[in-house]
Amino acid sequence: MDNAKKVYAWALYDWANSSFATTVMAGFFPLFFKEYWSQGANPTDSTFKLGMANSVASVIVAAMSPVLGAIADKGGVKKKFLMFFTVLGVVMSGGLFFVAQGAWMAAAALFVLASIGFSGGMSFYDALIVDVAEARKMDLVSAIGYGAGYLGGGLLFTFNVAMYLKPHLFGLADGAEAVRVSFILVALWWAVFSVPLFLLVPEPRVEHGRSMGQLAMDGFRQLGETLRVMGRLKTLFTFLVGYWLYIDGVDTVIRMAVDYGMSLGFDSSSLIVALLITQFVGFPAAIIFGKVGEKLGSKTGIYLGIGVYVGVTIWGYFLQTVEQFYGMAVAIGLVQGGVQSLSRSIYARLIPQTKAAEFFGLYNMLGKFAAVIGPMLMGWVALATGNPRHGILSIIILFAAGGALLWFVDVSKGEAAARELDAQANAQVSN
Repeated sequence: MDNAKKVYAWALYDWANSSFATTVMAGFFPLFFKEYWSQGANPTDSTFKLGMANSVASVIVAAMSPVLGAIADKGGVKKKFLMFFTVLGVVMSGGLFFVAQGAWMAAAALFVLASIGFSGGMSFYDALIVDVAEARKMDLVSAIGYGAGYLGGGLLFTFNVAMYLKPHLFGLADGAEAVRVSFILVALWWAVFSVPLFLLVPEPRVEHGRSMGQLAMDGFRQLGETLRVMGRLKTLFTFLVGYWLYIDGVDTVIRMAVDYGMSLGFDSSSLIVALLITQFVGFPAAIIFGKVGEKLGSKTGIYLGIGVYVGVTIWGYFLQTVEQFYGMAVAIGLVQGGVQSLSRSIYARLIPQTKAAEFFGLYNMLGKFAAVIGPMLMGWVALATGNPRHGILSIIILFAAGGALLWFVDVSKGEAAARELDAQANAQVSN
């Protein structure tokens, strides 16, 4: 099979599920949760409920990701697990359409389940990169995936925003109905554009002859083995801790941008437009960052992104106008996908290829725990000081600490250590 076809089929899954990340997670759900499902509630209470929903979903995914990844590596069933989480995310996203006004508990429950579908599937989607990309093309292929995500998610989000701003042009009663319809469109978009991956991306078969229960027990044992192997991959361990810190800052900006803008009194329509700007700037920027990784090195690209994020948090502290918020959206779009894609490609080179899903489970687990800690830090500082501007400034700590640890990561040395473990594993299988 033509390798380019496999790459684009794989990347289309990012195009598909990014509709949830943009329209639901970052865009309409925070807005609708505060103004529709929590109508009449204190704004602080609704923010707390939203934060708890995010945290519950993150903790569940974080707890199960490494075990699910270990099972997938043992059983050669990454695509089957990816399909399960895709169906879960699609059904629960569409289910948000039916949640009545004021029913915040039902909305939160469906959001948690949809988020589990989205995040749980990412472990297996990420792990499939080793089946479609050569090591020397990992930066570029990873960037193509993120670029497709920005473009696909952005295109659907643009249509959904148009419905929200001009509902009567689409035969809808008001903006609330437009938002509800957008949840159905996300489900359809996610389902349809996931199909090419399941049809065209191969996954090596593993002959095991074991039941799913036996594979689950193997997975638990393998998780312990993974942690033991981590002790032999010191470069990988250093990278993971650094990644955990700086991606915490990235995820916090993604999840809290709309809430922060609403706290400053900005109009919700303006905040949605700012998210659109980030999406469409992010598409070409993610591809460009893939080239930066090839020419200057992945670490250099990540440092460039971290530097911009530090500037953005300082900028956010002094933010006064919607136009300045748009400027922040452009800056974030320039580096957001680049930091994510280059981090993923570095990690893919530092792990044993024979344990890809298992190690990507750990990778996503750290990312999800970071999504718990970041918003809590921002909220705690804002609450303690009585000023949300101090909250956003606190994120600098995470970027600085993560960047400092990344300095000690020798990618070439770490890659050599991982390949040595692969050789040992293959030798054991052949014997």
